[in-house]
Amino acid sequence: MTDYAQIERRLTDVLQLSRRPVAIAFRDTPPEGVRQLSGSQPSGCSFWRLAAEGQAFYTVPSDHYNCPVGSYTHNIALPPEREAELNGTLGLMVDIGYIKMEEVPGVPRLPQTPSFIVYAPLSQTPVAPDAILVAGQPAQLMLLHEAATRAAKQVLPLLGRPTCMAIPAALSGGVASSLGCIGNRIYTGIADDQFYTVIAGADLHAILRELDTIVTANATLAEYHQGRRATLATA
Repeated sequence: MTDYAQIERRLTDVLQLSRRPVAIAFRDTPPEGVRQLSGSQPSGCSFWRLAAEGQAFYTVPSDHYNCPVGSYTHNIALPPEREAELNGTLGLMVDIGYIKMEEVPGVPRLPQTPSFIVYAPLSQTPVAPDAILVAGQPAQLMLLHEAATRAAKQVLPLLGRPTCMAIPAALSGGVASSLGCIGNRIYTGIADDQFYTVIAGADLHAILRELDTIVTANATLAEYHQGRRATLATA
């Protein structure tokens, strides 16, 4: 049985994380002993914030209706009375020059609508996660990317908006990272000097096996490059 508490401690210590890694799982039935989300949130990524703060819960599709873009990336159809909200949000983004409408079809989406989505701090996940969301600074997430490369996992090009598309992107093709769009940063409170990396749950152990090697190699290379700078820099 996987010790997710130990994995969270390891990731937090090695990557010097200030925000807890979040486990996300898509299920056909609600996990036993896990509460359904109470209340409402303005965005799908708001659930990431709640989980990073220590809450474990599950959502149903209707919990995502307040977020037309997040519903789109998670393949959740809005009810007829709210369908106009997606076009309205996209229309605003197009009108102000934030996106071009022709970009929308290229946004990654989940292949099917999830019946239940489980969110929890990684250490408290009640089920094996489909995706692990890590927020951190570039120098730390670089180590995660290098470990993924060493583990022969595809590292996708850096993503922009919407941030939530990093989840289906990772599940369909490798480790995905997002710089964090403005909406996500407001709804989650992520620090300005941080961004996200999403790891497919199926790839987690392979990446972790390479992480210590990468950390040690970077420490050795830091000394090597510091020596070269001291020796060769003349101006």
